[in-house]
Amino acid sequence: MKHRTFFAITAVIFGLIAVLHLIRSIYQWPAQIGTFDVPLWFSWIALIVAGVLCYFSFKFMKTR
Repeated sequence: MKHRTFFAITAVIFGLIAVLHLIRSIYQWPAQIGTFDVPLWFSWIALIVAGVLCYFSFKFMKTR
């Protein structure tokens, strides 16, 4: 697999994850992993992390 293809796929996946966390935060959907209730603030942090990873993946895709 070429580097550009890898970074494009990675950017799309992280972009989708960021959008899903944004939607969860806006609509305040509950999330639970086993018996642990995931707090809503976690989605805001995950949104930022996934957004940054998406941005850098697109950036690296353009430079390769």
